[in-house]
Amino acid sequence: MVDEEDRKRRRVIVAAVLIGLGFFVIAGRLFNLQVLRAEEFTQMADRQHQKTLAVEAGRGAIYDRSGKILAINMEVPSVFGAPKYVSDPKSTAARLGRVLQTDVRQLESKLKSTRDFVWLARRLEPERAEGLQGLSLDGIGVIPEGRRFYPKGAMLSHVLGFANIDNQGLEGLERRYDAQLRGERGHLVVERDAFGGSVFPKELNYVAPSPGKDLVLTIDEVIQYIAEQELDEVVTRTRAVSGVVIVVEPKTGAIMALAVRPTFDPNAPKGDANLWRNRTISDSYEPGSTFKLVAAAAALEEKLVSPDELIFGEDGAFAVENTVVHDSHKNGWMTFAQVLQKSSNIGMIKVAQRLGPDKLARYVNAFGFGQKTDVDLSGEQRGLTKEPQAWGRRTLASIAMGQEIGVTPMQLVMAVSAIANGGSLMRPFLVSEVRTPAGETVARFDPIVRRRAVSPETARVMTDILRGVVLPGGTGTLAALPGYDVAGKTGTAQKADPLTGGYSATRTVSSFVGFLPANDPKLCILVMVDEPQTVHWGGTVAAPVFQRIAAQAVRHLGILPKSEESPILAAR
Repeated sequence: MVDEEDRKRRRVIVAAVLIGLGFFVIAGRLFNLQVLRAEEFTQMADRQHQKTLAVEAGRGAIYDRSGKILAINMEVPSVFGAPKYVSDPKSTAARLGRVLQTDVRQLESKLKSTRDFVWLARRLEPERAEGLQGLSLDGIGVIPEGRRFYPKGAMLSHVLGFANIDNQGLEGLERRYDAQLRGERGHLVVERDAFGGSVFPKELNYVAPSPGKDLVLTIDEVIQYIAEQELDEVVTRTRAVSGVVIVVEPKTGAIMALAVRPTFDPNAPKGDANLWRNRTISDSYEPGSTFKLVAAAAALEEKLVSPDELIFGEDGAFAVENTVVHDSHKNGWMTFAQVLQKSSNIGMIKVAQRLGPDKLARYVNAFGFGQKTDVDLSGEQRGLTKEPQAWGRRTLASIAMGQEIGVTPMQLVMAVSAIANGGSLMRPFLVSEVRTPAGETVARFDPIVRRRAVSPETARVMTDILRGVVLPGGTGTLAALPGYDVAGKTGTAQKADPLTGGYSATRTVSSFVGFLPANDPKLCILVMVDEPQTVHWGGTVAAPVFQRIAAQAVRHLGILPKSEESPILAAR
């Protein structure tokens, strides 16, 4: 009897222990689910019951140096649909099609989709958006999105570039500074029903995106307009293939204007993508006589020549390695200054022969050729240069007069700016500041000296010589600006003929690069016209464009004319 009672008692105890353990297990499991893993399961539930749609931020604005708007985002409506809640896709599409001016069949197809969310029209123009106000359609919603707008149209298009509909910068500064301009995305939260479909409540759970930062450029809108107008005129008049103008502050490297033709409208960048190419940094060409500045400055720096030294021009014909080099005029004895003033190929070759390949190559590098200028634009090329050991027997002579070398317009204008500013090769730049939408400066970009190309004394002598180029007897007289000392150099480079392997007699690049006022330069301007069909000489095609741009720019900037003539070494 006692044994039976003990067995019952033990069974009760075991059962109690098992039940107690069961309660502990259940309690532990509940604690794990409701406390330890509560956040995990809450997020899982949210994923099952909610859906988050990204909304792109408005891009930051872009301003010129005076605060004029060059690119801005405008809040415009975008229309979306929830196909599961559209009871009559055909009727809804018909009503929307009239307002949105969109193909009704495409709208109907989207509204019959099995997807939860479809875009019907994004970033509408203001006139198309007005008709949405009177519509009230089930399953159709409207949210604001930013649309990029370039109020100046095609002006400055190769600098600004453009962004696509998904707020991504694709060209120009829009691409280079995409991370700063883009901002932070917002989101739109919608509820899911029991079948996983999206339910759009009347009060959308909408978190607005944070706008991107603004850019302040070194560009002067007025000078940019002048440059583009003058470039348009010369390209049209001469029926040229293309052309560029660059205006730089030589002492800082700040770019005040950059114009390229042919061009495009960044508000609607469709068609030939070749038009988007920024030729000032992506295209290299043989510069011709404008490159004579390099060998001339090198010879002066090495003290191998003096401005008044006489050099014989061989009456216009000179044998170089089984070829004959010609000048456009039958020059006799000339001073070294006159070699540049008259743009004598023969005189410059004789000077380069004193330098030799190694020294000439060193100064080609010192002036920045064969390297990127590091301008804050995407797509820059290095140009085409060769090490001296790879030079042919005629290469020294060719490079001295601007052949057998490829340069970009940006490289050339910065090299000439180095002569203008006293010998310092500057980094060109387009963005001076990055600001918050509230106007707080978060980054400022100051001038950067890349290296010293030549001494201040050499730069001064070169400046005096180049002033003679625009005086009577020089090749650039049409660049002269009354009341101002102008220093510069013409260039007329024959282009290679792929059929003959030689140089074309009709296809040329006409250019002029110069700066003013010569004694205290505020502007360095490059004009390059590719394949003009009427006249070819740089002095007659490009120099007048330089003069017209300079004349308007000095008035705009308030640069006063000189009070009296200063002596000009090159005129002796």
